[in-house]
Amino acid sequence: MIGGPKVKKAEAKKKRVKEFQDPYTVTGALVKGNIITKLSLLIMGLGNIAHKQVIKGLIYLAVEISWLVYMIQYGFYSMSMLPSLGWREQQKVWNDAKSIFEYTAGDQSSLILLYGVATIFVTFLFIIVWRDSVKSGYKVELLAKEGKHINTFKEDFKSLFDKNLHKLLLAGPIMGVLVFTVLPLLYNITMAFTNYSKIGDKLVLFDWVGLANFKKILNIKDGIGGQFYSVLGWTLIWAVFATVLNYIFGMILAIVINRKDTKAKGFWRFCFVISIAVPQFVSLLIMRTMLQPTGIVNTLLLKYGLIDKALPFFTSATWARVTVIVINLWVGIPYTLLQVTGILQNIPAELYEAAKIDGANAVQTFFKITLPYMLFVMTPYLITQFTGNINNFNVIFLLSGGNPTGVGDTAGKTDLLVTWLYKLTVDKSYYNLGAVIGIMTFIVLAIVALVTYRNTTSYKDEEGFM
Repeated sequence: MIGGPKVKKAEAKKKRVKEFQDPYTVTGALVKGNIITKLSLLIMGLGNIAHKQVIKGLIYLAVEISWLVYMIQYGFYSMSMLPSLGWREQQKVWNDAKSIFEYTAGDQSSLILLYGVATIFVTFLFIIVWRDSVKSGYKVELLAKEGKHINTFKEDFKSLFDKNLHKLLLAGPIMGVLVFTVLPLLYNITMAFTNYSKIGDKLVLFDWVGLANFKKILNIKDGIGGQFYSVLGWTLIWAVFATVLNYIFGMILAIVINRKDTKAKGFWRFCFVISIAVPQFVSLLIMRTMLQPTGIVNTLLLKYGLIDKALPFFTSATWARVTVIVINLWVGIPYTLLQVTGILQNIPAELYEAAKIDGANAVQTFFKITLPYMLFVMTPYLITQFTGNINNFNVIFLLSGGNPTGVGDTAGKTDLLVTWLYKLTVDKSYYNLGAVIGIMTFIVLAIVALVTYRNTTSYKDEEGFM
């Protein structure tokens, strides 16, 4: 056979691209369209109106008029202020008639940045609608030339509940993601390139500083930079231990409970899973109180003479890190238990019977059948767990608060990137550095997810699962 799997995939991809290629393009409208279609590049919906799709054309035209009105009233000004982020400070002026000082409003860089980013975002959405209007006008032109039927607005509306139902159902979620996720992310990303912080009193008026914040964070000799590498290292260590230990102990617990010899399986699962019923907010705060120097744990240990002084659960870096990992096991193992239990109950019994006939012992059966099967099914879950542990704000913040924290440091020994970001923004008002930490967190997660996905895909291809 000529060509490997990669060659076959490339050929299949080219075939699909050619098969589903859209014949109605903006380039085609510009090059091959008639005068009305070309004018629709400037007057949206003109091509549809000319071919009796009046309502559809008017909707496109209304979108264009709305965008122009917005740009004239707000957009162009917001875009013009974006390079400078404002310069007018608040002024205090004496009013002789009232015998008081009056304050004149100055520029607010945060609002200027927000409005500028929002204008770019709105313009991007407008371009998408504009492309769709041009393609629609070109499409009706070609259909008219070929003598084919051109849908009326009523027919297009009905199609939203039939062959175009996916567009109707996805419109709301996509707009929600764009407005409430993508737009705030763009705003936060741009903030990373400014000096928006209380340093130098840059909370009202601030400027663009390029990559200066990234250089500060990545400079190990800088105080903030040194803390970044320390927090990054602990974040990765925490994520690995929290994910691997939860999986291993949860898997062992599920296997023990799922054995044929184990009686009252439902009762034992209930005993371990009941901790999920208690909100983490409550359980973690209770654990934090119990492990304080004067908490019940230290009090009982001291009372019975098991220790001479209170154990430093949250005052020693090593103790604090071990403590949060151990308590996270208590919080996370029940979830793994439920996941693994479902998988164990779906492994074909014939595999175990065949292995028993071949003389395989329990250890061989586990490593050759049970573990590979579970890893294959649970890889997406493990990726999700790892990602969640990197961003596990609740366990760290509610349990240790990131402590212990050195004098003058902005991050504690148990702080993750996400809790450090919270402290930098909410407690310290270093919004620019917080935005950089957010970007760094995303980069770490993206690299981990990409490497894991590629390894998983490679494994599936080699084993013939895809």
